[in-house]
Amino acid sequence: MEACWQCGHPQHESLFCQFCNSLQRPTPDYYRFLGLERKLSLDSKDLQNRFYNLSRLLHPDRYLRRTPKERQYSLEATAILNDAYRVLRDHVLRAEYVLKEEGFNIGEQRSENVPPELLEEVFELNLALEELRGGDSSARPQLCEAYARFVAMQDEADNRLSELFRRYDTTGDREALAEVRGVLNRRKYIRNLVSEVEKELAASAA
Repeated sequence: MEACWQCGHPQHESLFCQFCNSLQRPTPDYYRFLGLERKLSLDSKDLQNRFYNLSRLLHPDRYLRRTPKERQYSLEATAILNDAYRVLRDHVLRAEYVLKEEGFNIGEQRSENVPPELLEEVFELNLALEELRGGDSSARPQLCEAYARFVAMQDEADNRLSELFRRYDTTGDREALAEVRGVLNRRKYIRNLVSEVEKELAASAA
């Protein structure tokens, strides 16, 4: 247990000393920083309220006349708060963060790593993309259909993630985390396809 740098009293993972109210060194753990349990499902309104409340308390302008240490801690805490809110409010980034904190290797999604069940569709998609880029507008309807299918697949992945989030939050089952990692990788690949088709359809319509 750390002691307050100002008055020496023991601290209990609080940003502010319970005895002298001085700002303490902020923890880099996003969940601990925000006073949250490490869960994959979060209440977005509660998260937003915690963010706004801490933003007011930690704003560097409040520490202009305080000690140099507190001014530095205020800057560090504000940076951690902004990063924590950016990550935890996004269900994909939040899941990746928890996986990393729990020791799972996320890795990079490479374009050649096509999920086996999508091989044929990706092959047909690439042909249609090449035709559209070559000026053949007859490929456009096929791409629109492919876009709708991939968006639906992305939605299915999100629904599966929600199920796995609830399972992990209830049981703490690491197998659920392993499944989350697999779904995230598949979703990331599908999301890249959606973005690519969106870009080409927009370019061909310009």
